[in-house]
Amino acid sequence: MVNKKESLGDKIQSLRRQHNLSMAEVAGKAGIAESTLARIERDELIPPLGNIISLAGAFGVEVGELFGDSGDSPFCIVRSDDRQEVSRFSAAYSKSCGYSYQGLGQQKRNRQMEPFLVTLSPDQEDEARENQHIGEEFIFVLQGKVEIALADHKDILNSGDSIYYDSNVPHIVSCHGDEPATILAVIYAKEEMIIL
Repeated sequence: MVNKKESLGDKIQSLRRQHNLSMAEVAGKAGIAESTLARIERDELIPPLGNIISLAGAFGVEVGELFGDSGDSPFCIVRSDDRQEVSRFSAAYSKSCGYSYQGLGQQKRNRQMEPFLVTLSPDQEDEARENQHIGEEFIFVLQGKVEIALADHKDILNSGDSIYYDSNVPHIVSCHGDEPATILAVIYAKEEMIIL
């Protein structure tokens, strides 16, 4: 999913410079800490999906563009053996930060949804932080157990369970228990994020 010639951090830094924006301006628009943006640009951290959606919105581009995707097709087929994984790994420390994901719709142009296959790990480097961004999310648990925190509500989802919520509600999605969990996550970006 990440372009071999340009990493996710390189692409974000390149877009920031193209738009003549400071780190503080991009971080403010995306609703993330400036120190987090600095780690992303240095490829020390692959951000959570919500941050990627927010960063794309801050630059006025589709999410796929952050991964070097042209999004020029009216449809997208992703074969199971062609999926490419992006992990939330710290390059400096090589420790897991909680999950990895595979994009399932990058070649579809003018998309309003972002589908991902996500693997949640029980081994997290940092405690999970709340995420919040525009849009809606649908999560279907394929395997394992998932803990969901939405504002002041917490719940455990098992294999076969699903949840659908507004992404502007502060939320945390994490693995529950000692075994990894796999989910299908679909983020609806709403009209504010559609780039024609």
